Amino acid sequence: MLQKCLVWRIVIDSEELEKILSEIKDGTLSIEESLQKLRVLPFQDIGFAKIDHHRDLRTGFPEVIYAPGKTIEQINEIAIEMFKTTSKVMITRASSEVYENIEKLIPSAKYNKLSNSIILDKTSRTKGVPGVTVVAAGTSDLPIAEEAAITAEVMGCEVQRLWDVGVAGIQRLFANLDLIQNSRVIVAVAGMEGALPSVVAGLVAAPVIAVPTSVGYGANFGGLAALLAMLNSCSPGIAVVNIDNGFGAGYMAATINLSIDMSST
Repeated sequence: MLQKCLVWRIVIDSEELEKILSEIKDGTLSIEESLQKLRVLPFQDIGFAKIDHHRDLRTGFPEVIYAPGKTIEQINEIAIEMFKTTSKVMITRASSEVYENIEKLIPSAKYNKLSNSIILDKTSRTKGVPGVTVVAAGTSDLPIAEEAAITAEVMGCEVQRLWDVGVAGIQRLFANLDLIQNSRVIVAVAGMEGALPSVVAGLVAAPVIAVPTSVGYGANFGGLAALLAMLNSCSPGIAVVNIDNGFGAGYMAATINLSIDMSST
């Protein structure tokens, strides 16, 4: 019989699950107690959202909260429930107002103002896996580039940043050839005509993830011109994410980098 009013709220990730299974095997944890611990593992229905607590076990990284379109109250509730059951929570495209409200509830919350990302992290940070480089064409592209960089860092990678090296001053890129040529995977972020990823891919053996941004004048069409330029690149080894999708690029870069690291050990 379960203890009355017993509510277990623990971090459900791979390490914790292994611990639970070991305790069951050793007889130090009963089946009833383990069921209580695992009760929120698949997903949690909170009415306006169904939180996917199982995603970390399936994919290696928890569900991410996309802030636009959600009320502050909804973001708060989702973040609190997620942080009870996972070691890391990331909120993307969050305003300073969202952060101020989260910080009142979770004082350890960190805000990356450049990328508008909020990070909740219970882990004791260790040095990440090296190999990811994020390259930005211009200063106006930095919010998207930083979103890619911070995403890869939260996922466990060490990220090198190379800012303002667009093709209008190509010598700035050439001055950093050693950096990009020693990378395992590169995220190249550019608006305007979106030429930077093609140049980078022609100089390196690593895969290049191209990110078109909405930066540019009228005929840029909010990033469509850069997107089409990247999709039509003649340089091999380029994959393209959606306009302004720094998160998606950073996630993919980290996945590639961590997979390479795993295969090399």
